[in-house]
Amino acid sequence: MGLPDPDAVFPNEYGTSCYIKNVVTAPNIQIGDYTYYDDPVDPAGFEQNNVLFNYPEFGDRLIIGKFCSIAAGTQFIMGPANHRTSSVSTYPFQVFGGAWADQAPPHLGQLPRKGDIMVGNDVWIGRESVILPGVHIGDGAIIAARSVVAKDVPAYTVAGGNPVRVLKQRFPEDLVQLLLAWRWWDLPPAELAEAVPLLCDPDLDAVRTDLRRRLGMAE
Repeated sequence: MGLPDPDAVFPNEYGTSCYIKNVVTAPNIQIGDYTYYDDPVDPAGFEQNNVLFNYPEFGDRLIIGKFCSIAAGTQFIMGPANHRTSSVSTYPFQVFGGAWADQAPPHLGQLPRKGDIMVGNDVWIGRESVILPGVHIGDGAIIAARSVVAKDVPAYTVAGGNPVRVLKQRFPEDLVQLLLAWRWWDLPPAELAEAVPLLCDPDLDAVRTDLRRRLGMAE
């Protein structure tokens, strides 16, 4: 059937897009099939260049769903980037050794814990955006270029700015609920290929009708 190979590193002839699940090695990073990072310089260097302050022993994770589009320069800031804020000084004395290390508590144990970064499926993240620790981005969301995502972004919304704010909902609520119920990103490969025309159809009324049929809902 000529379906794209989810295990390819570079899935097309341009060489700038990388299916990043195939190049990431850190045990605390999980990325779904067909999610790509696009970069004209080093798309396969995503883990080294775009996931910052990642120390798996800290315990937080980066989880990105399927079919996400991540533009050049996007950065995911992991929890160890934070500093201790509960004390008089935020300075990380322990990491600089000597008598400071002897006197200070272990560095990672002092840091605030924001939790995992979680990105849903079919999310488009615009160029040079920054995703901060603990943020959750819902399925189908769009993040405008150069946004700083410091709080959760609901499914099927457009968000942007520094700090990010929701700019609009992409579709009427009933269609959003149909899409979340359908979960097209989990379809078997042949069934997904058959659904591509529907996924690219701007006639939302027709899409709504077809989804109700596919989900076995009476009109």
